[in-house]
Amino acid sequence: MKRRIIVGLSGSSGVIYGIRTLMHLRGTADVETHLVLSEGADVTIRIETRYGVEEVKAMADVVHRPDNLAATISSGSFITAGMIVVPCSIKSLSGIVHSYADNLLARAADVCLKERRKLVLVVRETPLHKGHLEMMARAADLGALILPPMPAFYHEPQRIEDLVDQTIGKAFDYFGLEHHLFRRWGEGRSGAE
Repeated sequence: MKRRIIVGLSGSSGVIYGIRTLMHLRGTADVETHLVLSEGADVTIRIETRYGVEEVKAMADVVHRPDNLAATISSGSFITAGMIVVPCSIKSLSGIVHSYADNLLARAADVCLKERRKLVLVVRETPLHKGHLEMMARAADLGALILPPMPAFYHEPQRIEDLVDQTIGKAFDYFGLEHHLFRRWGEGRSGAE
């Protein structure tokens, strides 16, 4: 049986992180992706990328409408391996932390928390004020993994996609997904020791 992973794209800048997550998961034979695009993500895809919304939806195995609170992923009885919200806007973070599940993205994340399933929040905002930090701390207390897209350079990135994929790879590590999205520390390092 395939592992079901929910991918939520919110309206934050950095929607390419979500698109590339879907691209890489599409090539993973034992994973079934369930996609939720917030209304804001729909707009951000058009503003920030050359991808069409329908093209992004086609990367997922199953697509859910953000207003469909009766979708399978809104129930704890529908077994999933968890969810990645990538990027995660502060608005979505707030909805998740406060269990304000007025859309399917927030509801699916809330289900992951209540069922003790993996939830990765790729929070995309800067700078952060104390309220943002408190919500991230609260999400971590509830069981979410906070994974802001902070680029690393030990893998000697050559393209922007290398920086994006390193963050995605960290999320995949959390789910135990095998990948080759970045060179790990100490593997074939070209610099002096």
